[in-house]
Amino acid sequence: MKMKTNIPFGRRGLLYFLLLLPSLLLGHPKLLLSQNSGILPEETEWTWEVRPAHVDPSLPNVLLLGDSISRYYFASTSERLQHVANVYLLATSASLGDPRLPRQITDFCTTESVSFRVIHMNNGMHGWTYTEKQYKDALPGFLKAVRRSAPGAQLIWASTTPVKTDSIPGPSNARVDARNTIAEAFFRTHRISIDDQHALMTQHLNTYKDSVHFSDVGAAIQAEQVVTSIQNALTKR
Repeated sequence: MKMKTNIPFGRRGLLYFLLLLPSLLLGHPKLLLSQNSGILPEETEWTWEVRPAHVDPSLPNVLLLGDSISRYYFASTSERLQHVANVYLLATSASLGDPRLPRQITDFCTTESVSFRVIHMNNGMHGWTYTEKQYKDALPGFLKAVRRSAPGAQLIWASTTPVKTDSIPGPSNARVDARNTIAEAFFRTHRISIDDQHALMTQHLNTYKDSVHFSDVGAAIQAEQVVTSIQNALTKR
């Protein structure tokens, strides 16, 4: 009688494992994410959003969409465009190839609920676990998300800047160059303006703050060219 009411050992072990499975996955987010359609997270993931303290409704809205490189030149760009545009920032560690990136763009633009006249885009310094093929394959979806979120906006693509020190699997200058080649070909095909930040900062390699980012001096140099490209786009309708 006792033997009939007990769960056999093998079934008991299976049930115990199934009960523990959710907590095991929650305790190991990388394991959970690895099951989720191609997401390859970095050790630290982040997003950084900045919006104007005071929006002037008479001015056009501009979005800097990028990564930590954009974060560094955002302040100087925003200052230079004072009384010209309301400048927003969405910076993220999500790289092209990461399926979360289009969703982040959509969520941000939905939350802000403003019409962007210009979007200045920069993405290429993260996501080195994604191959260049994955980077390339993600470009159409990225562009679709941007256009859907900001219909009619003038778009500008900024090339990825060189790095001071190569690392494996990245960032490295060989992979930066490969991604820039892929992105430039794609955006030129779609007649989107190119802000060649790579060529610019190749002339200012003495302004690094660390192995990837530039100092305030370097960021100001970047911002000057960013502003020029945005002002040119604002004149187009």
